Amino acid sequence: MRARPLGRTSVQVGTLGFGAAPIGNLHSPIGDSQVRATLDAAWDAGVRYYDTAPHYGLGLSERRLGDALAHRPRTEFTVSTKVGRLLEPHPAPTGSDLTAGGFAVPDTLVRRPDYSRDGVLRSLEGSLERLRLDHVDIVYVHDPDDHLDAALAHALPALTALRDQGVIGAVGVGANTVAPLLRVVAEAEVDAVMVAGRWTLLDRTARPLLDACAGRGVAVVAAAPFNSGLLSRPYPPSDATFDYGPASDSVPRRARLLAEVAGRHGTELPHAALRFPLRDPGVACVVAGFRTPEEVVSAARWAATELTEEAWLDLDTAAVRAVDAPPA
Repeated sequence: MRARPLGRTSVQVGTLGFGAAPIGNLHSPIGDSQVRATLDAAWDAGVRYYDTAPHYGLGLSERRLGDALAHRPRTEFTVSTKVGRLLEPHPAPTGSDLTAGGFAVPDTLVRRPDYSRDGVLRSLEGSLERLRLDHVDIVYVHDPDDHLDAALAHALPALTALRDQGVIGAVGVGANTVAPLLRVVAEAEVDAVMVAGRWTLLDRTARPLLDACAGRGVAVVAAAPFNSGLLSRPYPPSDATFDYGPASDSVPRRARLLAEVAGRHGTELPHAALRFPLRDPGVACVVAGFRTPEEVVSAARWAATELTEEAWLDLDTAAVRAVDAPPA
């Protein structure tokens, strides 16, 4: 994956980044051997940017990623993690985090929101220990939607100080919704925003955010390009998931229209979905989650292969038409 700078920073990311939520047992468990094979496949495919968080598997994602990267040259890869949720001992574990957090891991720990300066420092210290690193390159404030005032007043200034001291390379905010990111870009000094699922082939509601970032020199990392599964197959099934839950009846129908257009241009829906965010010059990288080596290999091939202008024109037309199309 061709290296490119993250906005105005010296941090390098590639066209494709590895989203490490699945290796934290998102929704269902993955064995250690499959995780290592998947991460090795990513490295062999040229992926050098890896994004994780304490939230993912209550630290399991960070530990697995750290183990896999321990023998790699530190100057050859970029790692981002997140702050805003402290991991603490669970006072009354139920046995599984699936219901509370969505990860198939024992719930011996619990997440406590903390966007204070002390919380940022404690969270980052824990992440470094799990990742087996002495520094991370990018730190995002994670999902501050309900804690935006605290994030702006405390978490972001703490991260900015760490960046200015050379402890981290870049400061960002990550969210699944556009409104908090717009406010952050307007009011804070950040290097990047990670927007998940809102700048995709199907959901383009982050357009105002991309425009705001362009005006402020803030890089955009587009995560979840497959909308948590809906756009990951050549033809979306009726039971496809969208935004980590069951898709409404109209959503798979809209995705199928896009799939049919992609097929007419000699490609498939997930290829178009992965390439779409990169069409905007403000998008530095697209980050997708992977569970298997085969998924990584396919994504790397798609990331390296552009669609024709004719295909994009037809896909854009279909995306508008799909919004207003009557039910099948």
